[in-house]
Amino acid sequence: MADKSATASADPEGLGESAASPLKSPRVRLAMLISAILLLIGGLVWYLDHQNRGRYMQVTDNAYVAADSVITAPKIAGYVERVFVIENQTVRQGQSLAELDPREYRAQTEQITSQIETATAAGDTTRSQISEQQATIAQAQAQLDAARAEAAFAAQQVTRYQPLAASGAEPGERFAQLQTQARQARERTNAAHAALIAAQRRVGTLSAQVRQAQSQAEAARAQLKVARVNVESTVLKAAINGRVGDLAVRVGQFVQPGTRLMTLVPVDRLFIEANFKETQLGLMRVGQPVGIEIDALPGVELTGRIASVAPGTGAQFSVLPPQNATGNFTKIVQRVPVRIAIDAPLEVRRLLVPGMSVGVTVDTRSARGEMDRLRQAVSRKR
Repeated sequence: MADKSATASADPEGLGESAASPLKSPRVRLAMLISAILLLIGGLVWYLDHQNRGRYMQVTDNAYVAADSVITAPKIAGYVERVFVIENQTVRQGQSLAELDPREYRAQTEQITSQIETATAAGDTTRSQISEQQATIAQAQAQLDAARAEAAFAAQQVTRYQPLAASGAEPGERFAQLQTQARQARERTNAAHAALIAAQRRVGTLSAQVRQAQSQAEAARAQLKVARVNVESTVLKAAINGRVGDLAVRVGQFVQPGTRLMTLVPVDRLFIEANFKETQLGLMRVGQPVGIEIDALPGVELTGRIASVAPGTGAQFSVLPPQNATGNFTKIVQRVPVRIAIDAPLEVRRLLVPGMSVGVTVDTRSARGEMDRLRQAVSRKR
């Protein structure tokens, strides 16, 4: 009786065990059953989605907007005379950006032009001397012919008087005189022949001088081309369409060849450089679609495609690549740069600048089953 009274006092409303066990309630059990079914369906949907789509989506936020920027630098040294652009200005290809003082290079052009004229005049003078030398050659030839005729006559005289002098019909002094005249005629013939050869060789010397003058003129013309290029190089022009960035040139500044004056960023040719882990690259192929989320444009989803994959990891192209053969080794997952082409309208491209952070998702389903084919190929080779 005491126990019953104690129980009654502890449970005045008569709820009993039903209040302590809500699982016995049909509604609770139905709700739990529905929840379990929904969880099972949700898990099944997630599994099927993961098997058919999710596991082929490679995601990284180690990605940035990039561009193949062009550094503008002079080819020659000089003082900056004018700057035609300002920071962040949009320029077109061929537009003038800055100008160096051209006076020194124009003076060099005029000096080389004078050298060309001097060499040309020297060649013309030598050609005139060649024409004069042809007349000298003709004169020497005529003198040689006359000397030969005189020598032939003297030789005939010696031949005719020799038997007469031997028989005593003519005095010996006359025969000796004729012999002397014949020797003198031969010597004059040799002298005339030597003069003719010298005159002819003089033409070769003058011709060589003409060629030398021509060579000097050609060398001066080549120097003139370089000088004119230098004059043209005093005006620095835009190599591409883009926007001016990192403008570091000022009027009056002395610049050396290769000095960085400004950078042209081709905002119409932007791309994304995404650094994926090496474990994510197995199914990545050129041309696969990419989803792009720009941190600066929340809610704007862009599309793109894989344009190319780098031929090495980022560490391999660093200034000091790692040498894993030295010291202790700790394996670190490497990252490989992947270039992604952006498919976006012009009004969106205008808002993008290199260096912006990006999140990308690559759909690799087009390479589904590639790993199995690779494994089978390796197995067949073994």
